[in-house]
Amino acid sequence: MVETKPVISIVMGSDSDLPVMEETMNVLETFGIPYEVFLTSAHRTPLRTTAFAQGAAGRGVRIIIAGAGAAAHLAGVIASQTLLPVIGVPIDATALNGLDALLSTVQMPGGIPVATMAIGKAGARNAALYAVRMLALTDTALAGKLNDYMTDLAENVEEKQKAIECRKSSR
Repeated sequence: MVETKPVISIVMGSDSDLPVMEETMNVLETFGIPYEVFLTSAHRTPLRTTAFAQGAAGRGVRIIIAGAGAAAHLAGVIASQTLLPVIGVPIDATALNGLDALLSTVQMPGGIPVATMAIGKAGARNAALYAVRMLALTDTALAGKLNDYMTDLAENVEEKQKAIECRKSSR
């Protein structure tokens, strides 16, 4: 078996974030993009987070997707310590239903960009698709797969429309 170095790193602030971030993994697997998963906390393990952020590019990682709930400073802390693009996924982990995570991820100071997705599973899925789009800029085979994926999404809507029309006409 040929081992491929990961080009995307999926980072989580807690193992409780895994059910959401599995959406990211599923999309990357669909496109055949190698990834790694790393658990670290901006608050509980700041030195581990720093070591990860500073070493990611040297390991061949090209994009970091960071999912975290509550105060959700993980994506911003990582972005402050690497030149790699960082995509943040806010996770619903508190009584605020993810709003705290969204604001902590999106409200970065000028100079430290974090691309921020929606709260939860849709955001985790879109983070992977956003990363695929970035990689597809320089990979024509991946761009073809992405085009096929988008075509399938559109065809799925058309099929659902036909199903609705059939249901309506049978009444």
